Amino acid sequence: MNLDPQSQKHLDEFRERITRFPGHLHGTERQKWLVDLINRSSLEVRNALREAVEHHLMMMSSLEASDIDMGGSGCHGRIWYRIHGKKSVYPDSPVFNLIETDAMLLNLVSKDQIDQLFEKRNLDFSHVIPNDDGPDHRFRADIYFDLDHLALNMRRIETEIRPFKGLQLHPEIAKVLSLKYLKFGLTLVTGITGSGKSSTLDTIINANNRSVDGHIAIIASPVELVHEPVRCIVRHREVGRDVPSFRDGVVQSMRQDPNIIVIGELRDDETILAALEVSDSGHKTFSTLHTASASESIDRIIGEVPVREQDRVRNRLADVITCVISQKLVPTLDGKRVLAKEVMLATNSVKAAIRNNNVGEIYQMLAEGGQYGMHTLEQDLKRLVEEYRISADEAVNYANNKKRMKELLR
Repeated sequence: MNLDPQSQKHLDEFRERITRFPGHLHGTERQKWLVDLINRSSLEVRNALREAVEHHLMMMSSLEASDIDMGGSGCHGRIWYRIHGKKSVYPDSPVFNLIETDAMLLNLVSKDQIDQLFEKRNLDFSHVIPNDDGPDHRFRADIYFDLDHLALNMRRIETEIRPFKGLQLHPEIAKVLSLKYLKFGLTLVTGITGSGKSSTLDTIINANNRSVDGHIAIIASPVELVHEPVRCIVRHREVGRDVPSFRDGVVQSMRQDPNIIVIGELRDDETILAALEVSDSGHKTFSTLHTASASESIDRIIGEVPVREQDRVRNRLADVITCVISQKLVPTLDGKRVLAKEVMLATNSVKAAIRNNNVGEIYQMLAEGGQYGMHTLEQDLKRLVEEYRISADEAVNYANNKKRMKELLR
């Protein structure tokens, strides 16, 4: 680890001080002792602790790493990176003991955040490293307890927004995503963790920001990429810091005159009902779900609400849904990853299937809806195989419907 000599001196000084840690303290009491030690340390020492973490964060771009992990017994004192989907220990990682990483992580957050961490045993937050020569370096972070010690995962937020044409969407789908052509409705971007949902959503937001006059309200936990106003006012409200919850953010936004409302995630039934309400009231709404397909997304929304509400939600969803993009990042033949996606446009037939609880019919509608820009994930995986981007084996591995995938590849 290449800190400047003065910072290394201050770091070594702090590491010597924590060797006097009272061995009888455990759990939160141990963490509180460290918080008190950090608070009594000089600014130079605290900066050195921060630099010890940020040194490894700044390496992520050159390593093409999406995530970093450190701390807790699970990391065995070393730094781990996820590079092109594969997580492994960094070969040149320094070795830290558990008390040292506890202190480094506690030093990253504020007093209020520490209180929340001790109460909930987990803390989601955003971390920013200022950059005088361009956009700040931003990270989505999560600190949590691992066998009584603190562990960290941070995901690097891309500061460069991908061009909209890179999504390779049909013109009919592009129109639905644009405020210029459609002023209301709910669009979902779905996929498992690490599938690029945030990047796709940022691309869509950026396209609207650059093409239409309006007001975009983003409610996120935490705020990741910050959009500079171009033709739109862009508000960023972080759950826990600027607003208590997603639901509160949605309800409050209705009194703030937005054209587009972006909800970071539909996490619970209250947020789902608020999203349907705001979409039904004439706003263009975007959000995400951790689902693998369009049909699963519809079922998830309806299944998340109480049984007594499901018929009403089913009808309301059929009224407001406009598009679902479900995506995965698939390993390529050159060792990187490429976007594969399923796209559903809410045609009259799709809306009728939702309303009549015939969601199982939607898959065939996607397969036969190419003139509207619709296709299944399996059809898109077949395209990538034919373009020699991915192998047939990977196509089968990442398909939702493996039987259908094998049929398409014959």
